[in-house]
Amino acid sequence: MSDVRTILGIDPGTNILGYGIICVDSKGPHYVDMGVFDLRKIKDPFDKLANVFAGVTELIEEFRPDELAVESPFYGKNAQVILKLGRVQGAALTAAVMKGIPVAEYAPRKAKIAICGNGAASKEQVSLMIRKTLKVDMDPEYLDATDALAIALCHHYQTSGLSALSGSGKTDWKKFLLDNPERIKK
Repeated sequence: MSDVRTILGIDPGTNILGYGIICVDSKGPHYVDMGVFDLRKIKDPFDKLANVFAGVTELIEEFRPDELAVESPFYGKNAQVILKLGRVQGAALTAAVMKGIPVAEYAPRKAKIAICGNGAASKEQVSLMIRKTLKVDMDPEYLDATDALAIALCHHYQTSGLSALSGSGKTDWKKFLLDNPERIKK
């Protein structure tokens, strides 16, 4: 691993796609940029895919990420929704693969656990923890952008063996409980 790496996180959506970029150096992760692609005015689903591919390609060319992390579609009640999300995810992944950028995929629950310690955390809780972790005051127009930063940060934690909960090393709950008996509620 190089001393400095840039990670592009993607939270795919059929109407709003969030992206977040962090840089990781010897002092840890730092906020670089975030935003959304608002796809709501594009009616043709294939034009949306072309827009996602072009937009992610543009981000890659501007920020030169070393890695791309994307949130995997999660199972919902409607199979059509997961199919559409998968297509959007595929357009983003193709942009990265075409530029030779390694790709990783994380379930929403895994990212929430990495960031908040709770796989059922709300978007607002994720946003709050991202702001605290990256020490940046942000008021995003859409929470999808902070979700994308969470995916990028989750990737950093997973690939460097760090945990947001412990600060360093893999989370060892038994050790944590032994070291912090006052935190156990009876």
